[in-house]
Amino acid sequence: MKPLLKWAGGKRWLVPTLQDIWQPYAERKLIEPFVGGMAVALGLNPQQAVLSDANEHLINFYQQVQQGLKVKFRLKNDREYYYKMRTKFNTLISKSKHLTQDAASIFYFLVRTGYNGLCRFNSSGEFNVPFGQHNKINYKTDFVDYQEVLQSWEFKTLDFQSMRLQGDEFIYADPPYDVEFTRYSVKDFVWQDQVRLAEWLCLHPGPVVASNQATDRIVRLYTKLGFKIILLSAPRSIACNGDRQPAQEILALRGIN
Repeated sequence: MKPLLKWAGGKRWLVPTLQDIWQPYAERKLIEPFVGGMAVALGLNPQQAVLSDANEHLINFYQQVQQGLKVKFRLKNDREYYYKMRTKFNTLISKSKHLTQDAASIFYFLVRTGYNGLCRFNSSGEFNVPFGQHNKINYKTDFVDYQEVLQSWEFKTLDFQSMRLQGDEFIYADPPYDVEFTRYSVKDFVWQDQVRLAEWLCLHPGPVVASNQATDRIVRLYTKLGFKIILLSAPRSIACNGDRQPAQEILALRGIN
């Protein structure tokens, strides 16, 4: 099934490659510490999964979809209306009412309508993505067709090191890229967190796949820890001296036969 959200750094393009890696382990539980737009889980369709993210608003949205979310207000691609709803969402956050069905509905609207599928918060925890100026948006108001798919999956807001694993799970980790901007939730994901993640993945006895932007230090980090490295050209571009070059991404594999 298609992802419910347009998500910056989404991995729908990577699913065919991951399916080949996943197939021998398809009976195992899928663990994703950075579920994001959920393209990988929907693409692999595991029987069991634990899908986590530091973004509690994202996890609340998925949990509400599990319970049969229906959007009860009008969805329209309008600048004034967008900022009105953004203010309402931030008010719910300030009143600790952000883990509700109403908040999940507004979150869906904001991410679908905001700029370039971004989900970004300031240091005060407020959603601050500007209006997106999309020509057309195909909104959903009833998510019942996703409810059954998500029923056997667990959604959690956890730091990856707090996840309780048995040891034989299949882990796919897609952390925030090793780039300057890292604030997809209130707390930044900095270089020390990249190292902490790689070392945590290295300790898992089961199959592990990690993806990231192929910066020199990311390649060195995973190579040093004994991961098999695959370099891929992502379907996006990066600016370099005014030119646009295909972005290089890394797949780091460990415990994969």
